[in-house]
This record gives sequence, structure tokens and C-alpha cells, in this order.
Amino acid sequence: MRTARFTLDPAFRIAEVNPRLFGSFVEHLGRCVYTGIFEPDHPTADEAGLRQDVLDLVRELGVTAVRYPGGNFVSGYKWEDSVGPVEDRPRRLDLAWRTTESNRFGLSEYIDFLRKVGPQAEPMMAVNLGTRGVAEAIELQEYANHPAGTALSDLRVAHGDKDPFGIRLWCLGNEMDGPWQTGHKTAEEYGRLAAETARAMRQIDPSVELVACGSSGQGMATFAAWEATVLQETYDLVDHISLHAYYEPHDGDIDSFLASAVDMESFIDNVVATCDHVGARLKSKKKINLSFDEWNVWYMSRSHTEVSALDWPEAPRLLEDNYSVTDAVVFGSLLIALLRHADRVTVACLAQLVNVIAPIMTEPGGPAWRQTTFFPFAQASQYGRGEVLDVRVDSPTYETKKYGETDLLHATAVRAEDGTVTVFAVNRSRTEPLPLQVALGALDLTRVVEHSVLADGDPDARNTLDDPERVTPHPAEGTTLADGTLTAVLEPLSWNVIRLG
Repeated sequence: MRTARFTLDPAFRIAEVNPRLFGSFVEHLGRCVYTGIFEPDHPTADEAGLRQDVLDLVRELGVTAVRYPGGNFVSGYKWEDSVGPVEDRPRRLDLAWRTTESNRFGLSEYIDFLRKVGPQAEPMMAVNLGTRGVAEAIELQEYANHPAGTALSDLRVAHGDKDPFGIRLWCLGNEMDGPWQTGHKTAEEYGRLAAETARAMRQIDPSVELVACGSSGQGMATFAAWEATVLQETYDLVDHISLHAYYEPHDGDIDSFLASAVDMESFIDNVVATCDHVGARLKSKKKINLSFDEWNVWYMSRSHTEVSALDWPEAPRLLEDNYSVTDAVVFGSLLIALLRHADRVTVACLAQLVNVIAPIMTEPGGPAWRQTTFFPFAQASQYGRGEVLDVRVDSPTYETKKYGETDLLHATAVRAEDGTVTVFAVNRSRTEPLPLQVALGALDLTRVVEHSVLADGDPDARNTLDDPERVTPHPAEGTTLADGTLTAVLEPLSWNVIRLG
């Protein structure tokens, strides 16, 4: 097979990676919260009911901003239900997922969870603009963030949280373009409500960062027109607009599935173009950044049947996809796409964190373990900090039904503050190894520190309760750096992390 090539040069950079690019998402959906992060009767549970085995894996995963409490759940969310003495909290029907919400885990517990994850974990709170509006959003903001001396801030103190929660990043609703959303609105209706809410929240604190709802996917009939209309109302009031995208194979077309990042990059480029068009029309020098606050591999075709069959259970097993090596390679490619657009994608949230389409799985009363997708995320979060270098590949191609001719190599590179460089690369070929040469130019690099590979002779191999370490990364052989050129061979259907020092 022809060799894939690209050149790295420190003079050609895209942007500094925002740590928020490695965010995640906790929604009151299925077992993400209950028997996921929160299980008071579990042998590892701390005094607050948080599973410490899960906390350890979340720290290892390296997540930063954690979006909460939804997702579709937020459009029926009454924040008042989630605070105060647990025994006084009401049980509610959750229309989004046809389940019953106990509210045993609420706002204070979420903040406590983040504090125990560590200082890198930042709250990203969504407000309900489906069934509620401006008044409830600013009441939640006052309860959460005001130090003391008002009815709502003093109520928080009375509930046992003397210190403010310090939530800086807020989502103005969720997927309001979607007819499935409780309180679904037209772009004009949502744009006005989002603008009114943003103005009020900034009256309390001008420094808050706000995310307006973009389209729920590039395939929505209203895509781009929705963004243009919403931003016409909110451009000077918000900092980000959201993108959501999920990928799965259709009709057995694995080759197109492996090229899913082609769609993700197109989605990003099209939203950037729309944002900048609105900015130009408004004669604004401001740039709207992107919050890709839901992304993952998700077998949605299975999920619709699961949800429609529910009859208001509490924390059912729902959307618990078990990921294969093939899924992990696609997942890694999506991470590469986000890094390649770090100049405008400044927040991204893997949906979700535990059990529900998640990198971490748990068994009630039993163990927690890493899915195949855990490893690309953890490696990208650890080594993808610094400046993203401009990678333009010269690669062999293959033909896909959905995206046409597509590069077999998908890659990016990140240069850390200490000058070391990490190359992230995916070989999309299901059958052939891919030779790779990287010219390192003016980069002062002399050795290969590590070449880690996630691949397997069985592309359907996965980690399970019975075999939790069936798939793990392994070292590659034969990767060299000599005379300013990195030479490697990427295994078929593989995610690769090559660290250079």
C-alpha cells in the first residue's frame, strides 16, 4: 500500500486546546446517575453515596467540564425539586425518557461529585427553556452562585452549602429545534427566549459564559437557518452555539461508519460559516465559538424501541451500548476531528459518562470497568494538551457509499508546552496496514517515547462484565525517528498515539 505522509512545523498551528474540549455529560437518564456515579449501598460508596470505583475511573478518563442535568431531561426539570433535604424531595414523571425521577441525586450532589473528581472538573449547567423560562433560570443562578444575603442564596446556605457553586458555563436549554423536545419551539420563539434569558443572567453576573442551542444535527430540516435566526437574536449575548452528533453504522456499511468524522468536520465547518455570516451581517468583530456538547457513537436505532416500551420505571437499564474495537476507532477519529478544529470548538462533551452510551460501565453492587472507547478519550485528554499543529495528509483513499472517496489516514498532532509532540492517527482500512511517514521539520525531536495502538484481530472484540480487559492498548513495534522523519506502520482498523520527545 502507498505510504501516507504529512509534515509538521511549529510555525503552522491551529490553536491552543481548550481543556473543556475533554468534557463529558451526566443526564438523569437510565443508569447514568443511579447505580452509575451514585449508589449509596455500593461497597465502595462514600458518605455521600458516590461510588469511589467510578470516581477513580472518571479521574483516569480525564474529563473536564461536565454538562448537567440534560439533555432532554432538562426540558422538564424543576431545579427546586433537586435541592434541600433528600427526604423532602418530590418524585416526578420524566417525560423525556418515560421514567420516574426520585431526585435523590440533585444539584448539591452534582457539585459534590465534581469537587471529588478534582479541580479540573468544571460544572456546565443547563437551564430549562422548554417548560420554564427567564424567572426560573435566574432563580437557579442566584441559588447556585450568589454568596449570601438573599432569599435564594440563604436557602442554599440553609441546605448545607455555605460556599457558592461558582457555575460559570450555562446552556440555554437543550435541542429546542427538536420536535421530540418537551416545549419544542421555532427558531424565532427560542431565539427571543434565549436572548431574554441571557440578558437577565448577565444582569446578575456579566462574566457568565452562555451556550445557545444550535441544531440537534446537521440532518435537521431547519439546519443552518435555525442557527442564523437564533444568532440574529443572541449574537452579542452568548459565547457559544451548540452542536450535537451521534454516529452508527447503517445497513452494515462499516466503511462509511469509519469515515463518520468526515460528517463531523463538515458540520463544524458549516456552523462556523453560518456564525461568521451572521457576525458579518451584524458588522460585529466578535467570534462565536462552538460547544460540541453532545457527541459519541450511539446505536440510536436500538434505543427508540427501548424508550417507547418504558412505563415510568426508576433508573432502568437504557441505552447501554457495548462498544467494539470498530466503535473505538470511529470514536478516536471523532476526537481527532474535534482537535483539528480547536480554533473554534472550545467546549465538547462526550455523551455520556457512565452506563448510558458511556466509556465507563458498572454493575449494581458490583464492579466498574472500561469500555473500548475509554482508552482513546483518556489518551487524548492526557496528551492532547497544548497547540494543535496544522496536519494536511497525503493519504491513500478508499471509496465509501456515504462520503465518496475518503482518506484512509485521519490524523492530528498536538505540541505540548515542553516541546514534545503527540500524533493521534487512525487507519480506516479494515484489512491493510498503513505505512506512515511524518516530516518533523523545525521541531526539535529526537526519539519515539511511545507508540500505543488500540486494535484487535477481531474488530468486534469488546470489554464486558465477564471479560473487562479483553481489549486494551498495546505497544507498536518498529516505529522510528531518524533524520527528522517519523516512520511507522499503522495496524489495520487502529487508533494510534505516537509520542515524540
